[in-house]
Amino acid sequence: MRTSPSSGARPRPPNSATSTSSPWSTGAANSSARPATSTASRCWTTRCACRAAGIKLSGLSAHTPLTKPEIGTEYLKQAIRFAAECGAPVVNTDEGPKQPWTTAEEDYFLIRYTLTEAAKVAEPRGILIGIEPHQQYSKRPAGLDRIQRSPRSKAVGINFDTGNSYLGGQDPYKWLTRVLDRLVHLHAKDISIQQSKSERGKVTGTPVGCACGDGVIDWERVIAICRKAKRDIVFSVECGTVEQAARSIEHLRPLVRRAGRR
Repeated sequence: MRTSPSSGARPRPPNSATSTSSPWSTGAANSSARPATSTASRCWTTRCACRAAGIKLSGLSAHTPLTKPEIGTEYLKQAIRFAAECGAPVVNTDEGPKQPWTTAEEDYFLIRYTLTEAAKVAEPRGILIGIEPHQQYSKRPAGLDRIQRSPRSKAVGINFDTGNSYLGGQDPYKWLTRVLDRLVHLHAKDISIQQSKSERGKVTGTPVGCACGDGVIDWERVIAICRKAKRDIVFSVECGTVEQAARSIEHLRPLVRRAGRR
């Protein structure tokens, strides 16, 4: 088990800009994208930036609407190729906003199509796809299970988000235990008491939380659950500022070390 600041590196479609989302990101500096050569250049720049900083990528954020295969399929496949080249072992995504005219059954069929095609690219490259609880279907345990299991691929697992699961009105510890054997990555996101009171049960997630240890999440309990996972799980911190990220790491590291001595 490892703790790390969250990577903000995100792939972008051809002819659009790419940027890192915060000083804690491990992607390259802003650059203008071009097909093929620029993608390779950004991968190399990302690798070099990580090497210089003495860090490794834990995952690549590639949130794209899986319910819209005309967008999500190629975007996710390209993100997987990018991850393989820049050294990120996991690509994280969710089902994204749905079309207003499709039924739930139609959406699940579209999701299965997108993930099955993406898994064909991920499997030979050794890249894992982490489905995150973040939208209308994945905000509930049964919906997340159905999405993750739909492509019937060992390359597709769960990127559990402690904050999103809590804000969606679920028990994050019970849910984490439920998906533990499929867990490939974890977004360590804490939720402030104020945000909890105003948003819990009303939203499907949030981009960032507060510093780990400042909110409602019991991190000792989360770590104890993850200690039973079948693989090494990275705690990728998601918060709003560099100062919060630093305090999150300071809070989590001794808890992880203490759990390792038990």
